[in-house]
Amino acid sequence: MRGRVRGHSVAAVRVLVTGGAGFIGSHIADLLTESGAEVVLLDNLLPTAHGAGDPPGYLGSHRFVRGDVTDAGLLGELLSEVDAVCHQAAVVGHGIDPSDAPSYALNNDYGTAVLLAGMHAAGLTRLVLASSMVVYGEGRYTCAEHGIVPPSPRRQSDVDAGRFEPRCGTCDRELDSLLVPEDAPLLPRSTYAATKLAQEHLAEAWARQTGGTVWAMRYHNVYGPRMPQNTPYAGVASLFRSALLRGEQPTVLEDGAQRRDFVHVHDVARANVLALSAEGTPGELTPVNVCSGEPHTVGELAAELARACDGPAPRIVGGARPADVRHVVADPARATELLGFTAETGFAEGMTAFATARLRDPVTP
Repeated sequence: MRGRVRGHSVAAVRVLVTGGAGFIGSHIADLLTESGAEVVLLDNLLPTAHGAGDPPGYLGSHRFVRGDVTDAGLLGELLSEVDAVCHQAAVVGHGIDPSDAPSYALNNDYGTAVLLAGMHAAGLTRLVLASSMVVYGEGRYTCAEHGIVPPSPRRQSDVDAGRFEPRCGTCDRELDSLLVPEDAPLLPRSTYAATKLAQEHLAEAWARQTGGTVWAMRYHNVYGPRMPQNTPYAGVASLFRSALLRGEQPTVLEDGAQRRDFVHVHDVARANVLALSAEGTPGELTPVNVCSGEPHTVGELAAELARACDGPAPRIVGGARPADVRHVVADPARATELLGFTAETGFAEGMTAFATARLRDPVTP
């Protein structure tokens, strides 16, 4: 099930991968190396993601540098050796509460600003940026009477009563969800989402000022080997699997019918390598959805994992977290058109493999 890049060579033969010891970054590094590129990995091994902070064994023979994207001096040295940057370094996930904001802003936004300044000083003009579906906030919706409309804010009274579908702000009808294209309004709902959108804005300003090219890879729900576990920053697939391995029922919020696009990390790595091979538009940031094109509900995810792990059925508990959104389902067309990317790993196949995939060692308090 390893990702493949057919008929493409990597245009940038020397690539700095920030966050290269992480879940997605390490898979990108593997595929870049298989594709003939020279790769340098930079990672600060943040304790909230890497626990004790030892370099993970799966890095193999990659050249690994322990350091931070906020370290301008170190970045200057590394950037002088490469042709392009694949920027994956970030604090990710739902987090705990607003007390996370300084960490998100430091690592995601200030770190990106330092990197962009370093790229300018080094004369580099090719950037692939890890963005996220969270920049959209809620997905795209249509009202039977008023057409495409933004949903009205979620009311706690509706959540308490088990009414989870977004409603039209004009007539209060339930809305139907649509595929989200890259030109949809950007309305982040969490601290993490706000910092990911800020990263895009910083990179777009850099592109306009330098004539550089940026591919902003808006990842949807990524899962697969090396996912973090036992941390509030882990993805929902990892949380469900961890519960199943403890013999517990996966706990599903709302009614389980919230729709997402779950995409395998091998496909995500391949999309990044294709972006590093693509020309891009000088002076512009080009966002692309990185998704499977095969939407499923969170309840289906929990049930499929329970089946694959031979574990107990999910438990639907209602309620919702403050920053949760109802449906975010991606339109995959632009990634196919501009990058030649189509996901190869199907939902059932991917979840069956994920049930026994090796995850990152648990982070202990």
